[in-house]
Amino acid sequence: MTKFVSTRQRARLSVNETARRVSRTRRTVYRWQKGDTAPDQSAMELLQGLCPKPSSASAADFTFIDLFAGIGGLRKGFEGAGGRCVYTCEWDKYSRQTYEANFPHDDHEIAGDIREVSADEVPDHDLLLAGFPCQPFSIAGVSKKNALNRPHGFACEAQGTLFYDVARIIREKKPKAFLLENVKNLLNHDRGQTFRVIHDVLKNQLGYHISFRVLDAKSWLPQHRERIFIVGFREECGFDLADLVVPDPFKGPKLRSILHAEDGSESVDRHYIGRDGKVSDRYTLTPHLWKYLQDYAEKHRQKGNGFGFGLFGPEDVARTLSARYYKDGSEILIRQAGETPRRLTPRECARLMGFDEPGKSEFFIPVSDTQAYKQFGNSVAVPTVRAVADFMKPYLTGTAVKHQLIPEAECA
Repeated sequence: MTKFVSTRQRARLSVNETARRVSRTRRTVYRWQKGDTAPDQSAMELLQGLCPKPSSASAADFTFIDLFAGIGGLRKGFEGAGGRCVYTCEWDKYSRQTYEANFPHDDHEIAGDIREVSADEVPDHDLLLAGFPCQPFSIAGVSKKNALNRPHGFACEAQGTLFYDVARIIREKKPKAFLLENVKNLLNHDRGQTFRVIHDVLKNQLGYHISFRVLDAKSWLPQHRERIFIVGFREECGFDLADLVVPDPFKGPKLRSILHAEDGSESVDRHYIGRDGKVSDRYTLTPHLWKYLQDYAEKHRQKGNGFGFGLFGPEDVARTLSARYYKDGSEILIRQAGETPRRLTPRECARLMGFDEPGKSEFFIPVSDTQAYKQFGNSVAVPTVRAVADFMKPYLTGTAVKHQLIPEAECA
């Protein structure tokens, strides 16, 4: 990545907007973008001046570290609540690329493999965030590993035991609190034994007061996405996730809010939206693929199985977006009048996960469609995280009003 490209991304400007801001032609800026020529010094100085300045550490209400950071979903939620990230760890190079494009002003490098991270390298922090790998515990992941006769859960040496690296850092750094996120099936994996082990480690071995809850993103986004959030506080403070007030999921937003308008109101966005304001034809399924998905669904229907594609319209709520969406998009297909259905674009996935607000295109997606689908499918629903972050904040900052215990005599 050239200095111009990284600076343009930090400034959060499209190529066309960059041309307007630095008073150069689009053709000239496109040549800078491709690396054919280098921008002149005055243009670079103008562009650097448009980059947002890093936030002051003293202005933060609390500090946190971001483990298994992915593309920064947990971070976005807790930054929005007034926190400041002081350390990041993510081993996937493509996720790091997206993360760095969207959080360009960090005063720390992104660490790689958490197994090689010493606690001495991690700065002190108030809160530890970790969306540790869910594939060893997810229903789809377990089914696939069973079919291939491979271990899952804690028996999966590649990913299942990474929880213990999180526990290691908690034990040594002793943060005021932590938040862990994973798939709902973590509760039931191995007949509940996996979660019992995790709960025992966090509560009895590390000494934290634990609260957990499964939250469905459809209260905030047009997507049925259930995830477990596990919160621990080092000191008893009365925190209980059960007290978090959640919006009515049946009154949540619909897909219309995240779909491209296709009425010309959205400007060109990479290869997602063309000059005519329409979604690119590349996202429409071929007749051959559409027939295959229909035949596959019918075969399983006759067997009494529920496997098959998911077809949705603007007033619907989608299934869970998964990391396999890049393969055929079958779990979330959008109806099109007179045409075969289409996949969501990566920009729509960014909105579906809450990285972008409806109608906005501010989150940078510097990777291929395949990588973007994997990243959004593996990520967290940002508004759900923000709700948890806002609820945790008073307890992190010591401003929560503690419930007074009523003596038993007064309850008689």
